[in-house]
Amino acid sequence: MKIYVDHAVGKSGDGSREKPFLTIQEAAEAARPGDEVLVMPGIYRENVNPVHAGTPEKRIVYRSAEPLKAVITGAEPVRDWTPAGEGSTVYTARVPNSLFGVYNPYTTLVRGDWFIATFIAHTGDVFLNGKSMYEVTSRELVSDPVVSKSSWDPEFSLYTWYSEQDTERDETVFYANFRGADPNRENVEITVRANCFYPQSVGIGYITLSGFTVTQAATQWAPPTAYQEGMVGPHWSKGWIIEDCDISESKCSGISLGKYYQKGNDNKWLNWKYKDGTQTERDCICQAQAEGWNRERIGSHIIRRCNIHDCGQTGIVGHLGGVFSLIEDNHIHHINNKQNLAGAEIGGIKLHAAIDVIIRRNHIHNCTRGVWLDWQAQGTRVSCNLFHDNDLPRLPEDSDEPADYTGVGEDLFIEVSHGPTLVDNNLFLSDRAVKIAAQGVALVHNLVAGGLVSIGIGTNNGSKTISSPRYTPYHMRHRTEIAGFMTILHGDDRFYNNVFVQQPLRPGMRKNMEESRNNHNEWDDGNLLAGTWPFDSYPTYEEWNREFDGYCGMGSAPSDRYYMHLPVWAGGNVYFNGAKPWTKEKDACEDTEHQVVIGVQERDDGWYLQTNLYDFLPKAGNACIDTATLGMAFEPEEKYENPDGTPITFDTDYFRVSRKQHFSAGPFADRESADRKLWNKERP
Repeated sequence: MKIYVDHAVGKSGDGSREKPFLTIQEAAEAARPGDEVLVMPGIYRENVNPVHAGTPEKRIVYRSAEPLKAVITGAEPVRDWTPAGEGSTVYTARVPNSLFGVYNPYTTLVRGDWFIATFIAHTGDVFLNGKSMYEVTSRELVSDPVVSKSSWDPEFSLYTWYSEQDTERDETVFYANFRGADPNRENVEITVRANCFYPQSVGIGYITLSGFTVTQAATQWAPPTAYQEGMVGPHWSKGWIIEDCDISESKCSGISLGKYYQKGNDNKWLNWKYKDGTQTERDCICQAQAEGWNRERIGSHIIRRCNIHDCGQTGIVGHLGGVFSLIEDNHIHHINNKQNLAGAEIGGIKLHAAIDVIIRRNHIHNCTRGVWLDWQAQGTRVSCNLFHDNDLPRLPEDSDEPADYTGVGEDLFIEVSHGPTLVDNNLFLSDRAVKIAAQGVALVHNLVAGGLVSIGIGTNNGSKTISSPRYTPYHMRHRTEIAGFMTILHGDDRFYNNVFVQQPLRPGMRKNMEESRNNHNEWDDGNLLAGTWPFDSYPTYEEWNREFDGYCGMGSAPSDRYYMHLPVWAGGNVYFNGAKPWTKEKDACEDTEHQVVIGVQERDDGWYLQTNLYDFLPKAGNACIDTATLGMAFEPEEKYENPDGTPITFDTDYFRVSRKQHFSAGPFADRESADRKLWNKERP
């Protein structure tokens, strides 16, 4: 059955074409498995709570009748602004707290585990023509704003706001500096709702959300040890599809594939303090398994062809609830660009326990960090993605001081995971390419124009004098059941048929690298120097295997064999502009003659690779890499294979073009493939 919604009708009807409902929520209460909710163009100021689940055979579909013309927003307009003083660009307005119901975003602080409260921020925001302004901590900073040196948009950081409570009148009072704009003529809104399309109950599965614009929600910080909410999300269920949507301006997270509320273990590190976050996270995982976290009930979601941008914490976040999911063909950009939120849970995509998750053909750029796979990236595949400009903001060329940055990111961060994590046919074009504070990672046919970061470090818990390794779980193959816990030994990594290109070092980034090294930062070495050289001290398989020669179990001489770095494999890689190979790579091709220029150019119709690489890249001769070549990740004893257990052969490139038996290094089969448009501005 089709159910119709049209905000323009003066009176709500019965959901028929002739008498549509006025709100999407009315349709959500009526929809049953197999129904399609068609929403006419307009602005729907509501928090849609899907009440009923679909089934695998009969989904409940919510569809914008015209793509992106139905807008679900968590904001309300604010009018009747009055000048705060003669000649001032500051205005003030009052809002009755009855507007907020039980949740006032202007009395609710952003807080949670792994949130760095360097700034007191509320979950609410003030928007000028759809763009969020900058909250400050006093009325004086509204009148005399200071440019944020960490913002990616420092000029707009002068558009500031502050709120306070008038308890006698039960009102929220706003002060905002509109820098000469008249707020009574412009579109000024405030967020009033925590979510926009999000079930309040768990288990509401098999929902499709298609073609909506979803924007402006007062979401809370979403760490893995807490209830993880988003502006949109399935809330601990199975089988959602979120497609062709525009997702933006969530205070924290745009889409959540995250964890449900766990009684007795929600932000426990922050609230109880006696167990650290790593310990409470292990507790979360075990509790979830006892409470029904499994493939049959949770995960298997699809997020595809969405434009996800301008969110404060993450574009997509998740812990446990995103297992077995597919994230493909999305444009994810400008995440955490205000830099007003800081902590260890920030990125275009931030997933814990991305078991058998496939992240492919996405364009991820201008984020503090591109993709962060934290814990249990087992069976995860990152394939055919375009990454660039996921680092510090672009400063003037003569600047050498990236002051006040709350985080330094990279294209891909894999943390305290045992693998197998497969990374193939990607373009990593940021200053820092892949951070591997983990093991069991395979890089195959990538173009890497940045440094490999934090090799051999970043896996301890940061105690002052006592050893504090982070023991993390690994799982039964292609399932959620925990098979064991182990610390990270590092290594067990593979590098085949990649191209490494050293880019010029930006002064600000160089300074960051030098400071990290001089301070002996045990979390991040700041490396910007391309190549596999950070593994020079790691053994080959033959060297590692010799440690076990003559071993006869108990009674053998003491040895570090079980706790030394695991072996590394490499072959078929090409190095340009001074990028350095692992000293034990036997067939490395190190080109010291030619200078390769590389970058991404944005044109009217999309993004293109700008490079002379294919003037110098060896055209053929590399081996075809497959699951058999890569072997298995050591700790889980799982192969680099598809989620259904079938093998992978890397015989197609970034565009899925056949390599035709010519297996040159890098993500493209040939020059013709490399010259194609990398990303289409219309639709992927």
